[in-house]
Amino acid sequence: MRVGVIGAGSWGTAIAHHLAQKGFEITLWCFEEEVAEAIGRERENPVFLPGITLSHNISPTTNLQEATQGKDLLVNVVPAQFVRETWSKVGKPAVPVVSASKGIEVKTGALMNQVFEELFSEQWAKDNLAILSGPSFAKEVAQGLPTAVVTAAFKESTAEMAAVVFHTNRFRVYTQHDPVGVEVAGAVKNVIAIASGICQGLGLGENAKAALITRGLAEMSRLGTKLGANHLTFMGLAGVGDLVLTCSGDLSRNRRVGIRLGQGESLDEILGGMKMVAEGVATTKAVVELSERLGVEMPIASALYRILFNNHSPLEVMENLLSRAPKREFA
Repeated sequence: MRVGVIGAGSWGTAIAHHLAQKGFEITLWCFEEEVAEAIGRERENPVFLPGITLSHNISPTTNLQEATQGKDLLVNVVPAQFVRETWSKVGKPAVPVVSASKGIEVKTGALMNQVFEELFSEQWAKDNLAILSGPSFAKEVAQGLPTAVVTAAFKESTAEMAAVVFHTNRFRVYTQHDPVGVEVAGAVKNVIAIASGICQGLGLGENAKAALITRGLAEMSRLGTKLGANHLTFMGLAGVGDLVLTCSGDLSRNRRVGIRLGQGESLDEILGGMKMVAEGVATTKAVVELSERLGVEMPIASALYRILFNNHSPLEVMENLLSRAPKREFA
């Protein structure tokens, strides 16, 4: 099988390595010339996935057409805010696409399946697009550590095809048919992870963090069901599974951003020193704007927005969040 992986960040590189180890012929599109050169020369991505020796079945390129033409399958791993720009240069793919990007487009409030639909038609997206998500740190996947994820598509056979392609005895893939819920979960969990990191950075304790994660799950579910998702999706791998991992794991970039915010650093300082994208920052803006437009209450996301974009004190915002009036847990 010939696979084009579009995006050579840590997750894209890990996916390329995972599929290459199955014997597939992988063309990995790299935005940065130095990343493509390093992978070709050293069999390593020292910028985004250092310390992992990559399969020789991976051919890096900076030519988008080379990465997408003549392939049996394409995998989207471009940061969410650049998916539309990147894929608009590709043209309508003649093969299925598996999207592993997690986020919501800020300028439109669109999920990734909606971006592909707008680019290539609603029918193309329903027939040919699958979403891959779940609790999966790139480094652990590249190391071959046990992982379980989910593929979701509007068309059952498309989800099943993606599952077969990705499944190994160390990478278990479940299928389901709620791509909207899977995408909402994958996007919002990054928002909650930043807030969870702030809790840790402020030294608010494990009780506060557990409460925030649980109520974050409620916010995620409210937004998703408003958009037509199945509420059970948020109890699965893409929902609570990925949420717990991203809010508690040391490899979580979004959690690290939150910790540093809680410790007093500014957002500009933090992002200025990061090579990798923390999707939760831009997604917070998109989530809050979308929730306000839909009339969905998301107090944690709104509180984080004030910290990130209005320069409010993390401690003051968190205390105000926790001191709101009592209410029923399940309204």
